Amino acid sequence: MRFGPAGYPSAGKTPEGSLKYTRELGLDALEVGFVRGARISEERAKAIGAYAKGLDIRMSCHAPYYINFNSENPETRVNSLRWVTDTARAAHHLGAYIIVIHAASYGKTPAAALPAVIEGLTRCKDLMDDEGIRDVTLGIETMGKKAQFGTLEEIAAVIDAVDGVKAVLDVAHVHARDNGRIKTPEDMAGILDEFLPLGGDIAHFHISCIKYGERGEISHLPLETKEPDLQFLADLMDGSPRDCTFICESPLVEQDAVVFRDMFPSYRV
Repeated sequence: MRFGPAGYPSAGKTPEGSLKYTRELGLDALEVGFVRGARISEERAKAIGAYAKGLDIRMSCHAPYYINFNSENPETRVNSLRWVTDTARAAHHLGAYIIVIHAASYGKTPAAALPAVIEGLTRCKDLMDDEGIRDVTLGIETMGKKAQFGTLEEIAAVIDAVDGVKAVLDVAHVHARDNGRIKTPEDMAGILDEFLPLGGDIAHFHISCIKYGERGEISHLPLETKEPDLQFLADLMDGSPRDCTFICESPLVEQDAVVFRDMFPSYRV
């Protein structure tokens, strides 16, 4: 099990400082947020990646938020290819094993979303193969808004069609999308049963709590709100043989990453 923040904690001031601070907290993962574009040179990415490796911090990346393979705008669909491949290239240089993707919105053509995502990610994989980028997984995130592509069933269909694609489970998003679905340990276990076969060799999780309404996700909340109660997840995964990464996206990213780690009985001091 590895635990860490989404993004570089601000207390570190620089990427290297943030990685050092993360390790000093007893955390060993970090997700670099390229949510507005992967603007980093190969040299800089390799230097940061080497520093992270020296600290034994597992790196992942988040691709830009504005990817939408089902956009009505042809330019957005073309740009989505570039945004994914740019992020994959940066991840490759950083030594990150996965990039997390918000693949599409339903828009006015919900039925077209699945084939559009399959086509878009197939083209991304071809572009990555052309560049020799074969060490980066494309991770499709479960989405919290009902207007967004990203149920586990939809992601499973993409995995069946495109090699090198895995699911990323944002537990709070599933909770919000399904109107507060996770009320018991059994509810959480059912989601894990559906997700883990889709998660690949390293199951990648986003964790937080969440405010939601009729349309699903509204905003992320600290873990203390217990919406949902992530102790269910910790208890179910504690002692699991699966290799897992848990990235905290609560407003208290590094603090709640520590809180969540300490929810695991085997990690408590």
